[in-house]
Amino acid sequence: MAEGSESISGLDISKEWLEATDSRAALLRYLKDQVPQIFCQKNESNPQEEEELMQSRLLHPMECFLFGEDPGVGLEKLKQSNSSSQLCGRVFKEGETVYSCRDCAIDPTCVLCMDCFQDSVHKTHRYKMHASSGGGFCDCGDVEAWKIGPWCSKHDPGAATAMVTDECVLEPELCERAEKLFRGLLQYLTDFLMWEEHFELTSELQPRQKTNAYYCVLYNDEHHSYGHVIYTLQRSVNCDQAEAQLHTTLIDKEGRRAVKRGTLRACQQAKDFIRSHSEHISLQPLRVEILHATVMAHQTFALRLGSWFQKIIGYSAGFRQVFCQVALQSDTDRDQPCLISKLMLHDAKLYKGARKLVHELIFCSMLMETDFKRQFAIEFTKHYKELQKDFIVDDHERSISITALSVQIFTVPTLARQLIEECNVIKVVIDTIMELLHEHLDDNNRFFFLGYNSDKFSRIQLIFHDLRYILISKPTTWTEELGREFLEGFKAFLGLLKCMQGMEEVKRQFGQHIAVEPEWEAGFSLQIQLRHIIAMFQDWCSSHDEILIQAFKECHQVLMWCNNQPFHREATDYYMCKHILNVRPYTVSLEPVSIHLPISRLLAGLYLHLCRTGAIERLENPESYDFTQLMEHPLRCLVLATQVSAEMWRRNGLSLVSQVYYYQDVKCRDEMYDKDIVMLQIAASKMDPNHFLILILLRFELFDYFNGSSSSKDQDELSRWNRLTEEMLYLLIVIVGERYVPGISLLTREDVTMREVIHLLCIEPMAHSSLVKGLPENENNETGLESVISKVATFKKPGVSGHGLYEVKKECLEEFNPFFYHYTKSQHSKAEESQKKRRTHEGNDKALRPPVPPAFCAAFSNIVNLLCCDIIVHILRRVLQRAAEDRATHWTEAMIQRALHLVGQALLEEKTQLEDVTLEEVTFDFSLKARRIGSEHGKSVFLLLSKIKTLPSLEAQKDMVKWLLQMFEIVKCLREKSSPTASMSVETTKPEENAQDKDKAERKRKAEAAKLHRQKIMAQMSAMQKNFIESNKMLYDNMPDSGVHEEPVTAAESFDMEHRELCIALGPQRGSTPLEREVLTCILCQEEQEVQAQGPAMVLTACVQRSTVLTQCRGKQLSNKTEGTSYPLLMPPDLAVGTHTGSCGHVMHATCWQKYFEAIQNTTRNRLHTELIIDLENGEYLCPLCKSLCNTVVPLIPLEPLVFNYENAAIIGQHLMMPRWIQIISARIKGLKLVTEDDDGNMGDGDTGLCGQGQPDFRSILSYGVQEPRKLSASIAEMLVVCATTVHRVGLQTAPNELCPCVPLMAWNTCAFTIQAIENILQDEDKSLFGSLQNRQLAGLKAIVQFSASQRLKSCQSVIQRHFSDMFMVLMSDTSRKNTPSILEVDFFHLLVGLVLSIPSLYQEETVDLQPSAVSSAYNNLYILHLVTMAHVIQVLLSSADSTPAMSGEETEETRAAAELYRTLSQHTRGLLPEVSGSSVVERVKTGIEPFLRCAALFFNCLTGVNPPEELSSTSVTSQCQMEALCSYLALPSNVFQLFHEHRDTVDSLLQRWCESPAVPKALKVKTPAVRYPRRSNCLIDLPEDYSALLNQASHFQCPRSTDDEKKHPTLCLFCGAMLCSQNSCCYSQLDGEEVGACTAHAATCGAGVGIFLRIRKCEIILMASKTRVSTYPAPYLDDYGETDPNLVRGNPLHLCPERYRKLNQLWRQHCILEEIARSLEVANVMFAFEWQML
Repeated sequence: MAEGSESISGLDISKEWLEATDSRAALLRYLKDQVPQIFCQKNESNPQEEEELMQSRLLHPMECFLFGEDPGVGLEKLKQSNSSSQLCGRVFKEGETVYSCRDCAIDPTCVLCMDCFQDSVHKTHRYKMHASSGGGFCDCGDVEAWKIGPWCSKHDPGAATAMVTDECVLEPELCERAEKLFRGLLQYLTDFLMWEEHFELTSELQPRQKTNAYYCVLYNDEHHSYGHVIYTLQRSVNCDQAEAQLHTTLIDKEGRRAVKRGTLRACQQAKDFIRSHSEHISLQPLRVEILHATVMAHQTFALRLGSWFQKIIGYSAGFRQVFCQVALQSDTDRDQPCLISKLMLHDAKLYKGARKLVHELIFCSMLMETDFKRQFAIEFTKHYKELQKDFIVDDHERSISITALSVQIFTVPTLARQLIEECNVIKVVIDTIMELLHEHLDDNNRFFFLGYNSDKFSRIQLIFHDLRYILISKPTTWTEELGREFLEGFKAFLGLLKCMQGMEEVKRQFGQHIAVEPEWEAGFSLQIQLRHIIAMFQDWCSSHDEILIQAFKECHQVLMWCNNQPFHREATDYYMCKHILNVRPYTVSLEPVSIHLPISRLLAGLYLHLCRTGAIERLENPESYDFTQLMEHPLRCLVLATQVSAEMWRRNGLSLVSQVYYYQDVKCRDEMYDKDIVMLQIAASKMDPNHFLILILLRFELFDYFNGSSSSKDQDELSRWNRLTEEMLYLLIVIVGERYVPGISLLTREDVTMREVIHLLCIEPMAHSSLVKGLPENENNETGLESVISKVATFKKPGVSGHGLYEVKKECLEEFNPFFYHYTKSQHSKAEESQKKRRTHEGNDKALRPPVPPAFCAAFSNIVNLLCCDIIVHILRRVLQRAAEDRATHWTEAMIQRALHLVGQALLEEKTQLEDVTLEEVTFDFSLKARRIGSEHGKSVFLLLSKIKTLPSLEAQKDMVKWLLQMFEIVKCLREKSSPTASMSVETTKPEENAQDKDKAERKRKAEAAKLHRQKIMAQMSAMQKNFIESNKMLYDNMPDSGVHEEPVTAAESFDMEHRELCIALGPQRGSTPLEREVLTCILCQEEQEVQAQGPAMVLTACVQRSTVLTQCRGKQLSNKTEGTSYPLLMPPDLAVGTHTGSCGHVMHATCWQKYFEAIQNTTRNRLHTELIIDLENGEYLCPLCKSLCNTVVPLIPLEPLVFNYENAAIIGQHLMMPRWIQIISARIKGLKLVTEDDDGNMGDGDTGLCGQGQPDFRSILSYGVQEPRKLSASIAEMLVVCATTVHRVGLQTAPNELCPCVPLMAWNTCAFTIQAIENILQDEDKSLFGSLQNRQLAGLKAIVQFSASQRLKSCQSVIQRHFSDMFMVLMSDTSRKNTPSILEVDFFHLLVGLVLSIPSLYQEETVDLQPSAVSSAYNNLYILHLVTMAHVIQVLLSSADSTPAMSGEETEETRAAAELYRTLSQHTRGLLPEVSGSSVVERVKTGIEPFLRCAALFFNCLTGVNPPEELSSTSVTSQCQMEALCSYLALPSNVFQLFHEHRDTVDSLLQRWCESPAVPKALKVKTPAVRYPRRSNCLIDLPEDYSALLNQASHFQCPRSTDDEKKHPTLCLFCGAMLCSQNSCCYSQLDGEEVGACTAHAATCGAGVGIFLRIRKCEIILMASKTRVSTYPAPYLDDYGETDPNLVRGNPLHLCPERYRKLNQLWRQHCILEEIARSLEVANVMFAFEWQML
């Protein structure tokens, strides 16, 4: 609220309005002066300034008028007298997550916002979550929406009372002022929102002087794309692209925008240009208006008024009620509708921003008050037809249309019934539909949708939703008025169905194929929309017997009218088996037939309800109904489906095939196929069974065929008869056997669902979602699966991939029916095969017997007579006779299978009746008729069965026939009152059981004999293998002596043999490198080749990528430039970004790879979107074998075999101590620099104080042993260059340049980083250092190390020498050199690798290529490792100085040495180190340097080939033993502090230098070092167990760059936990000169371009490897059924699966993200690229 002078001014102005005779006119005059001064006065508006002026000069005086005093004081008084609302009323934004309780919600439209859900009882119920389409509001507090728990804890009134409208507690004066102010302002708002271009301002608002200032306003539409509008604006109003994009974005968001301000002429010119340019692009021009600046100002203020109204209404229920009264009060004098009705009727003409404002006003006012909600609903219903007509021609989505409010009105049960009683809303909605569809009626008053407008039709379909809303809750009590109006609505509904009955008839095409496929989708779209509505009408009718009977009569009357169509011929008599049927002839294959029969099916549904409720007893003259006529059209439809299946209608095209498919599909079958079956069952229960079957034969066109008066030799004709016979028999099976329908038998819906589930699971084990898809949904989108699934199936949990599966319980398999009527053909085949396999596996016969069905209820009990009538016996006899004659063209196995099933059904029925009642009461005599010999053929059904049992062609049905013959005997015994079960079990089953037992015993004996034989062979092979190994071992041991067997073994050779098996990788005691002959097979040409240094190159596929997996500074800005930094020479200890090289381990010849790569480039360039999968320009390809993504190859270089000369090493060791070695190295470095005339720095100072007296000569280094360098073949050298160039290019993100000095550095860096990454994974997974790697990982690691070691052979030696010098000076801590980093700023494993691999370059001479001998290398590596290890120990102690001191332990030599070192270090750092015990120092150092030592062990193992100790290959040994084994392998003392004692002379001065670096005291004073040792192991962030917690987090997410309420896509980075606003222009930024989205920009800094993101509202993972290399991945959240839920389609509660999240974590840490993306894109085969960079 404004204060001070503004407050006084506001009160004065409000008093003037109060004292005026016409306060409304005074208010308008004030607005006339003030509004144009605040808004639209300048070309560039200042929103903040406008807001302040509006608040002080407009809104504040209004509030003063409203309260009659200072608004702050008045508001405080109001708050004290008000109580909080029981309704939440939160309006949902698009994309916001909402919740519905499946246990308690009255219907699926009842939803809660996130906050209310979290505080409600429904959180522990079966809930569903989904994304809102926008426009709805939270139903918390609405007692009509929930069965229990209508309130959350925040809105609970404290007592379980029904929601009552709050009484208006406003004082009379306040109420009067509010009414005056609201009326004037709401009229003002309405006038300007409904403003049109040609309107003139009223006299109260007419400005004193009209200026020539106008605005050209462009409106949003859905006909023009973003690009079209931007193009038009650039050419019409002379703006650049950025400005045009801004205009377009705001137009799309707000619905309109002023694109030009100027004179009337200038604006008119701009308008003409915009219309003409847009009309060229689209046939429809953009909507443009020219508005005067004053009008524009008033419209702008009117929008702000809407927000002000919402704020004021929120203060008090009294204000809300006054507003509702004003908005809903009609002007009776001028016969004008109320203000809110005016706005509703003008809704389609309003722009998007104005629409949203009106809708929000309605939400926060009328929909929050029960009485006013009813009044608003009546107004809405009154104008319903006009509103829907406007919506149909509107081009905006329904979510921003006033018609979308219907869900808030019609879903309230009491309100819906009031609307039926007072407005007959059912009739209003149906009349609206009929009027809109009137243009599609043909001459016969049936719908015909040829050439319909799909967009308009889809909008009309949305109206059906309103009908569903009205009927969603059936009444428990009926009033006379409700019953009368409902029946009127039902009649209107029948009028709609009457236009669908028989629509789109088809006639079989003869001769040639149909020219144009007829339209059919529209008709089925209507059917899909009506399926639940029809069921709801039936439910409403069934709740009141009288209503049900009246509805049945009305439906029957309309059906008779529809069926009253002339037949082409008169009724004819048809004779068969002494039975006569008089019926009109009709041939489905020759005459028109329709698949749309909604009235017939509705009548069948109502009849079922009559039977279920018992109201059938009250139906007048039920015998007067002509059931032959009632079943006629459903039977025709079923025959049509049969003939289409028999391919008789092929020339009618795919449209008819599609219709038949949907007719039987789960989406439509409830109200189509199933109801046709029900109608036939109704007719069968009322007609003579023989007459019924004659009619069936006639319509199937098989009457003559079975009557013996038709024969043919035409194969096509015979095949057609066979197919039709199969389908006819199948239909009879269904009519008699499908009794699982409430009303037909005494079963519940739960029993029906249970049977459906059993039959689905008999096909194969299924996931929950697959089961849901296979079951029909009710009006509440529920299938009833959860209530029955545990009774019929067991759940099998999923692993780290796939989903959970349900398997049917064994005891439920008895209900399996192979001819289940909801099976498709493929499902029938799968189920039959599956069950036969199961029975065979269990040792049973393969007979798939018909299950025992439940009994028919009384009204349908006569159906069973079909199974024992004369015609059925005749049909079965004819079918079996054809099989017995064994004429292949006259029968099919499927036909016989169906006939046998019918026989089985009949025998089961007879057996059941004989067991339930006395023989005298049983009228079912199928077995007697089946044994009776037929007059025509001379054989009975029983004898025919006995005959076909022996037919070889029916071997598959042998078990079924056998079971039927047994059943005949059982029934016979029951009739004779003997004991059938005992006799039959002895006579028939025992021989078979004996035979089976013998077979089983024989099979078991043979299996055991085979097992013993296999074991014997395996034992022999094992013995041979051992002998082979032993003989080869002896041969290997004797090999060195084979060439000199005549000479005695010398003492030196004996000394060598003693040390041959030493497990030490370096130093004078190092082990030898064994000779390993490696023969590999090329995966391309399949030729074998030995890996040789001088041979043709063989290469490993490899992928080089930047990585932040080991980073200790996540989110640090990464720089690719090396100027001013030591990288890539020296890797910082935070490992911010490294270069990883991985391999899938597949080997090729270099030449084969080059040919393959060239072929890939040539063949894939033209493939669609290949660039998304592989980047050809950067050398990417897919591994030919495993399809892993690769971008280089690593040459395979064999290890050089070495027999170490220990005697020579021992002699050299006496002279070459560390001080001398440092002296020699320093002298060599200095000398090389002098030779190359490089004057950078004075190297002579580098060894001062380290080596003592007697400076060595420049070439002293050569005196300790040299040898010729290893020679490599030209092809290996070429591959070295290829690999090194790729590593350099990818690692530094630079152009390829093989001459760059950084090339060898990057090769060493990738070697070091790859080893560190592997060690890190092994450590975290608690695996042994050696022996745990897969073969491909080990082969790749060895290849990378040898490649890095050989890099110096292809690089300039002076460059390598300079690199060594620079790295060596880090250890020497030469303060005379500029920018020398301190030991806290270096990763020492990278330094170790670089020094070891570059030191051989010091041996290079001008005229001859030399390298150190094996002994020299051993000492070089030893002293480098010792120096680096000591430096790393000091680094660990300095970096962990702030750690909590450990408790003092027992003092040992190790702890004393550690304490002494720590004291020395503390002196050098001037006391900055805290005092700690020696044992604490030991613990810190050991844990801190262990990862370094493990990496060093891996490195030297791959470099030298010396086998490691066994302790390093086991995880069972203690950490102390592993540490000792590491130190032993690396020639280090187990007490590492002993190094400092051994090399005291060298180390003392180095310690001082290391601590003198300025970075050391700085780091110690900060107390929070960036890197601690051991480094923390990175993993993905912790996710909450319940996905709702993430959704809750997303719902409170606020975009840092935007304050609007537009749809947001909160996306979580799984590396660092940052929440990002993805896919929104508000968070676009520039990356490398290109505009990218928030996720892409974040990945560049957080993961070096790699990212793993969770899109929270879509529940899916996004894997990102670059700006354009992105794919989706299943989220690690599963529902209770073990399934993921992308896009929250199913909406079940989700919980974190730790195993899947662990797998995702491993995918990242093993650097497989890029590979996973490539695989995903290869499988997806995308047709249109998604702009992932905008994510």
